[in-house]
Amino acid sequence: MNFNLLKRKKPETADHPNGVYADLDTLIRLRYQSEDFSLRPTQPVNSVLSGRYGSKLRGRGMDFAEIRHYLPGDDIRSMDWKVTARTRKPHIRVSSEEKDRSVLLVVDQRSSMFFGTKRQMKSVTAAECAAIAIWRALASGDRAGAVVFNDQESLVFTPQRSETAALNLLGQIVRMNHQLQASPEHPIKPENLNRALRQTAQVAKHDALVVLISDMVGIDSESERQITRIAEHNDVLCLMVHDVSRLHTVELSLQVSDGQQQQEIDFGNKQIRSALIEDYSGEQVRLQQYLRRLAAPMLMINNGADTLTQIRQYFGVPTPRQP
Repeated sequence: MNFNLLKRKKPETADHPNGVYADLDTLIRLRYQSEDFSLRPTQPVNSVLSGRYGSKLRGRGMDFAEIRHYLPGDDIRSMDWKVTARTRKPHIRVSSEEKDRSVLLVVDQRSSMFFGTKRQMKSVTAAECAAIAIWRALASGDRAGAVVFNDQESLVFTPQRSETAALNLLGQIVRMNHQLQASPEHPIKPENLNRALRQTAQVAKHDALVVLISDMVGIDSESERQITRIAEHNDVLCLMVHDVSRLHTVELSLQVSDGQQQQEIDFGNKQIRSALIEDYSGEQVRLQQYLRRLAAPMLMINNGADTLTQIRQYFGVPTPRQP
């Protein structure tokens, strides 16, 4: 029996009643709520992207392309002081390579993501992560695209610098999200992750930022081979979406499945809970070590807490005070 494929009996989330399915309006609002940071490598010292990872990110070309308004996270060394003085507003010089950078998301909406013990489902958190990345990419003048997949299909969206394309992409993520159900009609197929990674490798040729947004259920040697292939010519960032129950002992009645059969297990048994947590923690350590060899950060995103707040913390950006 595979304890990675955990399912709740019911999809209710008592702490956050609207957390069962993603909402398009919420994903659009994240555009304005996340205006104070950037996905670019020029991050604060306390950001997860500083240091070794920051130095690995593909450098900008020297071909001048345009002057644009300064955005939070931009490199101050690119500031055009003459234009800034003339307009009295900060402007930077953008190189052609920086202007043409692509951000490609790999968004997991498989049945294993339809799980949550607090606030919202992992699948909703993944959708929010995707929305934040899309809006931040466009705000920085980058192109945003994605490979969105579930247990039945995998859709490829070529990176574009277009608000219309972004809205269409978010709409497709919401559509897949709303297809999830507590008792899936199709068995969970971990190999669908590998299919999505192969498609990603075909789209991300070079110098892109590839953001994996998944619980990484079913990752195997083929998955690692594809991620390594992607990382050879691109930057990789993994947003590992997890539920608090996987890292802390909680008493729940859960359904476990190997993709063919299901069985209810009472995790009121402390030994069972402890064994599950130990197994899961070991998986995360191994995955983190593998990604570290690729100089690819892995950010643990908890679906029991506010998604944007967590990402801000990782990027070293203070959470705005409420008025």
